[in-house]
Amino acid sequence: MSETGTPQMRAVSQDTAGGPEVLKVITTDRPVPGPTEILVRVHAAGVNPADWKTRTAGRFHNGSEPPFTLGFDVSGVVEAVGLGVTLFAPGDKVFGMPRFPHPAGAYAEYVTAPARHFAHLPTGLDHIQGAALPLASLTAWQALVDTAQVQPGARVLIHAAAGGVGHLAVQIAKSRGAYVIGTARRSKHDFLRGLGADEVIDYTEQDFATAVRDVDLVLDTIAGDYGARSLRTLRPGGSLISILPLDDTFPADRAREAGIRAAFVLVEPDRAGLQAVAELVNTGKLQVNVDTVFPLEDAAKAHALGETGRTTGKIVLTVAP
Repeated sequence: MSETGTPQMRAVSQDTAGGPEVLKVITTDRPVPGPTEILVRVHAAGVNPADWKTRTAGRFHNGSEPPFTLGFDVSGVVEAVGLGVTLFAPGDKVFGMPRFPHPAGAYAEYVTAPARHFAHLPTGLDHIQGAALPLASLTAWQALVDTAQVQPGARVLIHAAAGGVGHLAVQIAKSRGAYVIGTARRSKHDFLRGLGADEVIDYTEQDFATAVRDVDLVLDTIAGDYGARSLRTLRPGGSLISILPLDDTFPADRAREAGIRAAFVLVEPDRAGLQAVAELVNTGKLQVNVDTVFPLEDAAKAHALGETGRTTGKIVLTVAP
């Protein structure tokens, strides 16, 4: 408790833009759920590229500046519910990606957010696995299913297929009956084949743009020159979907001239998407791979690891036992 009697909690905060070293554990007031919101005691929080990019820039998409607490992926237990909430009750296990792209403050012992930004934790998952799922799985779901509407037999090329979004995208595409091709280092090929990938290309040994043809959909998780090179793999009428903010390297005009759809997807909170992902987990069609787990106090180490770009699957912070 604070001197005024307000319940306190631990959280990771930053006061300025910078490297991982700017992340510090602080004590702050515990949030209170408003109408239609729930208070979640966070057991684990996922770590995503959006986190270290925001840390480095020192600002969120909506312009929020330090001091702030990073983190969007949450898995935990409902502590209290706000006025009008009927979807959950105290004691329910939930997972979600609240408030994205606005600050959610998941690197903390408690978060509040609209109830409809959460879903019940899939059966059999622990909180570490639950925290690894929301942002990455919703990104893959909204790109492949909502935007591209992948159909059985579609040829799908997924870049960085062993990454946080990529390894889930492989499985979601397979669940839709697609033929999946992934790019990844050779050391990760067995992992991807185990997830159902039909072909895997080592991008360090072979140019995917010459090895792959007649693709219906490319999921670009890398950007840079990958978009332009991917156009060479797509058939007319295909789609190039990027999950990274667009810059002048994105080949929108060239795609249009070639009869290819080019689009950028920014993930958003999505209860229906979370429930669809949970159903895939519950039926054994989707598993999340956790690369490394750190305690909340080691958030800086988690960011440093993530920025190497060499992880397989997700990084997670444990918050409560």
